[in-house]
Amino acid sequence: MTPIFNFDASVLLWLQNHVRHPILDPIMIFITHLGDKGLFWIILTLLMLCFRKTRRAGVTSTISMTIGLIVVNVILKNWLARIRPYELIGELELIIEKQHDFSFPSGHATNALACAWVMFRLLDKKVGVPALILALLICFTRLHVGVHYPTDVFAGIIVGIFAAELAIVIVRALARRFPAFRRFIRSKPKKKKKKDQRA
Repeated sequence: MTPIFNFDASVLLWLQNHVRHPILDPIMIFITHLGDKGLFWIILTLLMLCFRKTRRAGVTSTISMTIGLIVVNVILKNWLARIRPYELIGELELIIEKQHDFSFPSGHATNALACAWVMFRLLDKKVGVPALILALLICFTRLHVGVHYPTDVFAGIIVGIFAAELAIVIVRALARRFPAFRRFIRSKPKKKKKKDQRA
């Protein structure tokens, strides 16, 4: 047993013994399922794309979540092939259905932060802060229900924030390079200059 595994296992077992509760568990299960397949964040991204005021954030979130998907689901999960905690920690009880992919990093955490961090950075804080809080709640629920190690979730958060920041840079570069793209993501239409009217 490695020190990292021992730390992960001790955190999960502490949560199971001290935080899980018949009243709290259904709430945590509901929140964790909000992040399934990234659908909640995909819907938010599509909504942002529909409105001019939030279109830049929608485009950025699309790129961010795509980067996160490639890094986590295509590369890291299959490369590292970490077994889920409920398969290795005998005392840990799973309170949702078994997952069908590998454990590291957390895809739920990556998707949540890839979208929510973009919203936090680019939109009004009245929208961005609640999105970020919900994203972090989803991250926590992955530990509560027993499907991820703490290090899985932490890595997913890091990848999600990295993907969001990289997407912000990419969108800025594209906006500088392509005028049509800049017009597409502009929050307000450019005002036409009024011609001087001389008597």
